[in-house]
This record gives sequence, structure tokens and C-alpha cells, in this order.
Amino acid sequence: MKLAALLGGVLLSILSVGRAHAEFTVCNQTLDVVNLAVGQKVDDADQTDGWWTIGANQCVNVIREELANRYIYIYATDVFGHAILAGSTEMCIDRRRFSIRGIDECWQGGHIAARFVEVDTQEQVRWTYFLTGTSP
Repeated sequence: MKLAALLGGVLLSILSVGRAHAEFTVCNQTLDVVNLAVGQKVDDADQTDGWWTIGANQCVNVIREELANRYIYIYATDVFGHAILAGSTEMCIDRRRFSIRGIDECWQGGHIAARFVEVDTQEQVRWTYFLTGTSP
């Protein structure tokens, strides 16, 4: 009886470790290091967060919980601060690490307006975006 309980506990822990985590991952398929900012709805408000530095041919999990939004917004720059994606959704960023609530009138809040690319996750709970240096 004790052996069956022990084996059941071991099996349960193995299955728990093997489960995939829901997340939004960005893979940098360019030859350069990129800096990434992400926008999404959080508690019914638009929010942007940054920066993640992603080396060439590397991936980073930028949202670690189950995706609650169909649309995620990304903005990427090269190491010189030049945008490498041409998006159409204006959101706020900052020069240093940031978490900004709201996307209206960025300059009034002391932030910078940037054009984010809209990524349609098709309502999946896990999504990987492959950054190639050109807009989709």
C-alpha cells in the first residue's frame, strides 16, 4: 500500500514537471542583439513593459503566464536604439527598464511614443514569435 502511494506520488511529480508552461516567447532569428518591449491588456488597461535583451539566435519568455489576450504587441530595437520592426499601434516606451500603464499621450507622462507590431496569437495560451528583422 505504501509502495503504491509512493509510486503514485513520484508519477504525479514527473507529470507535473513535464507539463508545458503557457507563455509568449520571442525568438531572435537576426544576426544582431535586439532589445524588446511588450504591450498587452492588464486588468482592462493597456500596459507596456521592457526591456528584454535577446541575443542572436536566442529565445526569451517575455510573458510567463497563460495568455489572456488574443493580441500582444511588440517593439524591437537594435543596440543603437533604431526600431527594427515597423508597427502601426502606438504605445509608450522609456529609455530604461519600464512598466507603463496607459498608451495615450506618452510625452505628457515623460515617455516616448513607439509603433508596436500587433501579434495575433489566435487565442492560444502559448505563442512563439520569430523575429526576423522585418515586419510580418
